[in-house]
Amino acid sequence: MKPAVRIAITGAAGNIGYAAAFRISAGGMLGTDQPIILQLVEIEPALQALKGVEMELLDCAFPLLENVITTSDIETGFKDTDYALLVGSKPRTKGMERSDLLGDNGKIFGPQGRAINNHASRNVKVLVIGNPANTNALIAMNNAPDLSPSQFSSMMRLDHNRALNQLSLKTGSKIADITRLTVWGNHSLTQYPDISHCRIDGQDATSVVDISWYKETFIPNVQNRGAEIISARGASSAASAASAAIDHMRNWIFGTPEDDWTSMGIPSAGDYGITEGLMYSFPVRCKNGSYEVVHDLHMDDFSTEKTKITEKELLEERDAVKALL
Repeated sequence: MKPAVRIAITGAAGNIGYAAAFRISAGGMLGTDQPIILQLVEIEPALQALKGVEMELLDCAFPLLENVITTSDIETGFKDTDYALLVGSKPRTKGMERSDLLGDNGKIFGPQGRAINNHASRNVKVLVIGNPANTNALIAMNNAPDLSPSQFSSMMRLDHNRALNQLSLKTGSKIADITRLTVWGNHSLTQYPDISHCRIDGQDATSVVDISWYKETFIPNVQNRGAEIISARGASSAASAASAAIDHMRNWIFGTPEDDWTSMGIPSAGDYGITEGLMYSFPVRCKNGSYEVVHDLHMDDFSTEKTKITEKELLEERDAVKALL
């Protein structure tokens, strides 16, 4: 067996962290030949619930799970960790301004970034899931000066998966037959699900679906899917978010299919005219534990406008937390 690797999950007693922990322990993220040690992090009031999560994990008798560490101390939680899933964040409450939400979460993700910088493996890969994910990731990244910005990402895979599902339902295609889909920008209502380079069973997606459906139904459906789920089940996405986090990490670690790419929130290097340094979702190909942006895609006026709208929102978010960067 391989040596065990360490995986930190914050907010691990919450619904997303809970759902992710069991699939990871069963080998869903790193494979069925990779032993793991889970380092589960929660705030003090949730430690009793976290103890219950630990008990359940141990009761599953996962062969790959060598140890479970539970803590409210982020330095302990990120000690020597190889992979970090930052799930825990402060939710937006009634009457709260977005700037207040960003500031409150900055107080969480700034210290977490510093703890990762000081205590995690030098090769750690960090995925921020807790919303507002892009800007929370930006804060964490900027508080980890000794690590490469490329070691931080924010999750857009849930939006990507939602878009795949919508296209599959509309066209009667298998998910596996849909490739080269992109969700650009922010994990918010400004995100841009883009099918202009997408293929469905080898055909251009734009020749398979009606453009009016794409612009007037598909894009809003993907953008509003989270709210639709809250309305239906009375709670936000959990199992699908955990599944998307595992998909994100698997692609990042093991690579994307040869003729396909995925959507990842990554620090912009200025590609497609997006402001450098923003945590922005691009189409990326992954290989050997690294990623690179897919270059030279043609962007028509509609796509350019949509990518700029979501960039503007991210610039506003960055300016709101400037003191934390």
